[in-house]
Amino acid sequence: MEVLIATFTTIFSVVNPFGAMPVFLTLTSHDTPAARRQTALRACLYMVAILSVAYLGGQYILNFFGISIQHLRIAGGILLMRSAFDLLTPGANRDRVGPDTLEESTHKDDISFTPLAMPMLSGPGSMAICIGLIRPTHFDQAMTILGFGLVAAASFLVLLSSLRLTRLLGRPGMAALARIMGFITLAIGVNFLASAIGALFPGLSR
Repeated sequence: MEVLIATFTTIFSVVNPFGAMPVFLTLTSHDTPAARRQTALRACLYMVAILSVAYLGGQYILNFFGISIQHLRIAGGILLMRSAFDLLTPGANRDRVGPDTLEESTHKDDISFTPLAMPMLSGPGSMAICIGLIRPTHFDQAMTILGFGLVAAASFLVLLSSLRLTRLLGRPGMAALARIMGFITLAIGVNFLASAIGALFPGLSR
């Protein structure tokens, strides 16, 4: 259960479906509620598949490039902290999808895989974090993948309620929510960084 909770909190903070709501609403503005629901569902299923592939293939990637898991966790912690500062700093949270990509997506029949699943929900940062979550036992690995599924379920509910949440919270509420997510993400990033440095340099923790 501890692995499941740790996976959910870590991945949900970096996936941050609240940040994907504006793009989702823009790209599905002319869709029916049923079509919007199907798009959100497919995007979240694609996200689970992408994160699972990154997680299960992570050890092979590390071995191929000769990278230590602790080195990857340091890099993941830095990525998380950077994302957190973007959320905490007013005006610094840049869209993960550029205007050209957004314009191109408006002419696509299906936007669930790109840009929603990739890179909005499961970009390079979240995939790097997944690789850093490598577990030693099969049971822990299954709990980790189940955690991805819980993140997808929560993201689906957020996207499905995006119109109501946007109207309810307004711009100030969304900004406050972004700062809360940023603070949690910053704490997780610091934990990633500290635990990896402690493993590499055990003398520092004495």
